[in-house]
Amino acid sequence: MQGISLDTHLHALTPGHRADTLLVFLPGAFLKPEEFEREGFVSGVRHHGFAADVMLVDANVSYYYDQTFIPRLTRDVLAPARSQGYKSIWLVGISIGGFGALTHELAQPGLVEGIIVLAPYLGRRPVGAEIQKAGGLRLWKNPEGPPPDEEVDRKLWPWLQRYAAPDAAAELPPLYLGYGLADRFAPNHQLLADVLPAGHVFTAQGGHDWPVWSALWQDLLPNLPLPRVEAPALAHAH
Repeated sequence: MQGISLDTHLHALTPGHRADTLLVFLPGAFLKPEEFEREGFVSGVRHHGFAADVMLVDANVSYYYDQTFIPRLTRDVLAPARSQGYKSIWLVGISIGGFGALTHELAQPGLVEGIIVLAPYLGRRPVGAEIQKAGGLRLWKNPEGPPPDEEVDRKLWPWLQRYAAPDAAAELPPLYLGYGLADRFAPNHQLLADVLPAGHVFTAQGGHDWPVWSALWQDLLPNLPLPRVEAPALAHAH
């Protein structure tokens, strides 16, 4: 793996102080981390009063193709964040950033407390079509024997299927999904949506673009189980 570190941009809740919770934002392909600021993602966290720091990660799409994204995210972002004292880390990924968040948990489980994916890439259409033909993710049976190829989606879908079983899902980080109903990946999104709990799935009219993702983020924010900033009057009340 190359020695170049992932670029990160930290937006602290209170300058000079660290919150207990960190939200790590992973952009889509060819998107820049500062677009999360422009599109109101960072200000939305503040508007809803979450007691969380925000870290924007510049993850070049090439890291997904050369399969170095997962070790880079651990080495450059998650391990340092833990050593700095963050108690709770959530990943927020858009498009291939969502794919990165999910495949990181698949490969290195237990390093984050929650995952939020907007319009995530979930793999190839033919694999999704196999699941659809079987009647959905609850009924689908992963083919036995060696997989027909080594693509990650052959491992990702069986892992996502664990969210369909309450006992298995309890061992996984909570997963929130948002997507546009006209998104080119929507058929695969629907397969995942069908096994997630009520209140964990959000949809909007539109396709695979910022206006849809921004609307989804605003809808999703009030429902996240994240700590809130205490009002000063309440913090000192006896």
